[in-house]
Amino acid sequence: MSKLAFVFPGQGSQAVGMAKEFVERDEACKKFLQQADDALGFELSKLMLEGPQDELTLTYHAQPALLTAGAMIASKLEAAGITPDYSAGHSLGEYTALVESKVLSFEDAVVAVHKRGLYMNEAVPAGKGAMAAILGMDHDVLESITSNITESGHPVQPANLNCPGQIVISGAKMGVDKACVALKEAGAKRAMLLDVSGPFHSVLMEPAAAELEKTLSEIDMKNAEIPVIANVTADVVTDQQEIKKLLVEQLYSPVRWEESVEKLLDLGVTRFIECGPGKVLSGLIRKIDRTATVYPVYDEESLQKVLDEAKEWS
Repeated sequence: MSKLAFVFPGQGSQAVGMAKEFVERDEACKKFLQQADDALGFELSKLMLEGPQDELTLTYHAQPALLTAGAMIASKLEAAGITPDYSAGHSLGEYTALVESKVLSFEDAVVAVHKRGLYMNEAVPAGKGAMAAILGMDHDVLESITSNITESGHPVQPANLNCPGQIVISGAKMGVDKACVALKEAGAKRAMLLDVSGPFHSVLMEPAAAELEKTLSEIDMKNAEIPVIANVTADVVTDQQEIKKLLVEQLYSPVRWEESVEKLLDLGVTRFIECGPGKVLSGLIRKIDRTATVYPVYDEESLQKVLDEAKEWS
């Protein structure tokens, strides 16, 4: 029997006006914004709906904003009778998946990811770290080159294993710069520095992970009602203690997104609904398996498309 997964995007998908149509038409969606504002103590709702974009993009604003939009969209799908068999999220999106799976309450999650963003922002001074997207490079070759550069004193490592031919590296600015040159010389099609505020998912995030561990220890988590695919292991996890441990490790470990999608496919998932602004994950999933059916839901029109097609699902 065909199975369904909800997937939730990470940083980079945020945009001013995200989820605006839902908020304007649905009181339940307005409630999400109010709950987020109350929990955080500032007007996240205003940043989401009015911007400015540069303020929304700050990691400690983008993370709770994306979580709020994703949880809101998932709730609309559930209200229409569509529930997933599995949930997964890319980096920050894993927290939204945990809200969907009833591991975290929405209020606890939105505060946790705001603090996560602050810790990540504080871990490495601006300009000291970097990330770059590497296209068309074999993973083993990339791993070998980045390991050699790290051993020379300039840490750099794979950070996001997104889809065939697309790997993001992260680390010290000098390490990333050296890796980009070496990887292009080794045959990479492109090496592009990303406009991010820090070296996420690298060893340089270990100080942030230590702070995050303290924050998560104070939050009440439950075992997952819907199985979650963890970024760190690309495997099913339901135990709340294991989930908590993996969330800490996630900050300095690669996001194994390609393997996570392959795991869902192995579990019988043929339909994916991306809950959140943009279509980034939808594009990655199609590159991983062209036979998968993927629905990005980010406004009323895209939601209605899923609702109409769901009537035909067996």
